[in-house]
Amino acid sequence: MIERVPTYTADQVRDAERPLLEAHVPLMQRAAAALAAIAREELMGAPGARHFAPLEPVVRERADAPRPRVLVLVGSGDNGGDALYAASRLAPVADVDVLLVSERFHEAGFAAAVGAGVRWIELPEAADAGADYALVIDGILGIGASGRSALRGRAREAVTALLPLARRGGMPRVVAVDIPSGLDPDSGAADDAVLPASVTVTFGAVKAGLAAGRGPQLAGDVVLVDIGLGLEGVQPVGEASVSRVVTAPQG
Repeated sequence: MIERVPTYTADQVRDAERPLLEAHVPLMQRAAAALAAIAREELMGAPGARHFAPLEPVVRERADAPRPRVLVLVGSGDNGGDALYAASRLAPVADVDVLLVSERFHEAGFAAAVGAGVRWIELPEAADAGADYALVIDGILGIGASGRSALRGRAREAVTALLPLARRGGMPRVVAVDIPSGLDPDSGAADDAVLPASVTVTFGAVKAGLAAGRGPQLAGDVVLVDIGLGLEGVQPVGEASVSRVVTAPQG
């Protein structure tokens, strides 16, 4: 069911996050739990739910059935941390590869992912295996890129290497973390180096850029995850349609 919800700027969302982060509210873990649950739905074809229980291993009909493969693209910011913790939660049900597109990354999230059995790979292997993945999780850039959203360096190289699959119709489903990487969170501006998402899982509030410019074209279905931001007294900048609103586990 389509719902209309308010949209906010990146600055408004960061301002709402700040007191929670200072109080050590585990926003990243909430986001990662919801992201992993939605990614699991994409893999397993499960219907959506408004509240997510902890992930449990999937019992397959055949013990020798192949596990789905997942590629996780990881940047240097909090989106990369969300994606890494989600990868660790997906490891019981899928073969998960992580491609780091920056020399900086969320070290605790990376340790959790590797400890769960996730593989760290390089770009040539990811590009060669592109069509074999059932799902790609795009955790390269988030709202911290406002005003300078175009991908650069290894991030741009990785997306450019995967885009031909999309043009040939062989692209796996893509789940964008918060926003598609390379999309400006406020204006919706983007160049051609953006992976079009099948689903965008956006945290706390719908970013204005998802409903402006190229946002609707690149975001796919938008799922809004309530992670407990206090935006009730903040003036929204617009409205957007989302496919559903879900509540992240509180912890």
